[in-house]
Amino acid sequence: MNSQKLENVLGLALDSTASERERSLELNVGYDANSEKWDVIVKYSGSLVGLREEGIDVVELLGGYAILTLTEEQLQEVTELPQIEFIEKPKRLFFQVEAGKNASCIPPVRRSPFNLTGEGILVAVIDSGIDYRNREFRNADGSTRIRAIWDQTLEGNAPQGYNRGTEYTMEEINQALSSRTAGYDLVLTQDVSGHGTAVAGIAAGNSGVAPKSELLIVKMGVPKVEGFPRTTELMQGVDYAIRKALELQKPVAINLSFGNTYGAHDGTSLLERFLDNISEIWKNVICIGTGNEGDTAGHVRGRLTDENEARISLAVQELEPTLNVQIWKAYYDRVDISIISPSGVRVGPIQETLGTQRFVLGETEILLYYGEPSPFSIDQEIYLDFLPRNNYINAGVWQLVLTPREVIRGDYALWLPTAGVLNSGTAFQRPSATGTQTIPSTAQRTIGVGAYDARTLSYAQFSGRGQAGLGRRLKPDIVAPGVNVTAPVPGGTFAEFSGTSFATPFVTRSAALLMQWGIANK
Repeated sequence: MNSQKLENVLGLALDSTASERERSLELNVGYDANSEKWDVIVKYSGSLVGLREEGIDVVELLGGYAILTLTEEQLQEVTELPQIEFIEKPKRLFFQVEAGKNASCIPPVRRSPFNLTGEGILVAVIDSGIDYRNREFRNADGSTRIRAIWDQTLEGNAPQGYNRGTEYTMEEINQALSSRTAGYDLVLTQDVSGHGTAVAGIAAGNSGVAPKSELLIVKMGVPKVEGFPRTTELMQGVDYAIRKALELQKPVAINLSFGNTYGAHDGTSLLERFLDNISEIWKNVICIGTGNEGDTAGHVRGRLTDENEARISLAVQELEPTLNVQIWKAYYDRVDISIISPSGVRVGPIQETLGTQRFVLGETEILLYYGEPSPFSIDQEIYLDFLPRNNYINAGVWQLVLTPREVIRGDYALWLPTAGVLNSGTAFQRPSATGTQTIPSTAQRTIGVGAYDARTLSYAQFSGRGQAGLGRRLKPDIVAPGVNVTAPVPGGTFAEFSGTSFATPFVTRSAALLMQWGIANK
């Protein structure tokens, strides 16, 4: 389906066969084969009432954004509506996982004359859930400090205005805590991975520095065995936190320790723009980890000239089932693409023809999509999806050749999927460390948080780095301890963690203390 209202990767997904989508790491994300419906993100103006009358599920978010669940036929019709400005598909989100208080300069503000404890401030943790029975999140009398939990993975009583999951109130949580039964029979939500519990403990646990902040918890995900969090769940979680803060008339510090590598990394995706827009609603601060892609060799950037082509080498390990590569450049730069397989077979130069093209090299099928600029960016994406014809794509060194025909700006950037879904060693051979921060920490009006080692006072090698240029604010905005950080885990014990996931809540809780000092105490 070709339309400038569609994100490039969504256009490619709709042009692909069911078999191609199933073999792809990215193309099937957002599609439910059972209902034969897509979840999509839309930016709109006006009213969406008519869509509900057509049987489309609509979750309206703050700021003119919405999540739609609809068939491909309905998607075609929605694309043609004048009130729809742009449409994107969901993306997978990944944990940013790989001593803290003193390094963060916290003790002085706990003492007189400040005496800051986070009282009167909400801390929202949008993550993998929480062990609500843990003493770290309970008052001295045993009652909970959690205002509400929205578990998106449990079908049941969804919060008003949303169509999935179950919401548990503070009263229900306290009832469960006072129950004599040992099981989670009243409040069923659990944090299986422990990631969210650790993050919440750093941000607002009793042994932390904001022991009087109340918590809002969103457990992201979808109610399926293979369910994973996506950008659609993240956006709804942030929307929920802001609406709850408005309802309770309290400032809120929001912690996001998830990210992905798909996009131009320039703040122009609907997710990034949504976070920028919602950051201006009510009294909130959104803190986001910059990810752990700093040393994974998943990014390359450079500059073309009229005389010189760029040759990028990509090593693919044995038994790699699939991968994709994004190439971003200025739309007005005319560049041909060639692909050379490990056996030396070459395809290209491939002319700039908008839409989908297919090639076969050995045991690998390649889908190539030349995209158009979005309404919010003049950059162009060339998206390559490497699909196995049998079980795995060809191992060895692939080469991507960028041949300039007419160059004005000249800069280009390539990204692989996050390292967590690739075999170890599948990477660019001459990578760039800058530009490795994950989305959505690239949103301009949020706080992008990197990690450093508080013991050696050195920047963590894994921590994602930003890049300057084109009028963008340089990220990360701040760094915090993120190496061997001690945090609570389900069951009441503690463990050590590394990653920007665990640097981010240091900043979130510091934001909560500043909000107490600058807003609640005034």
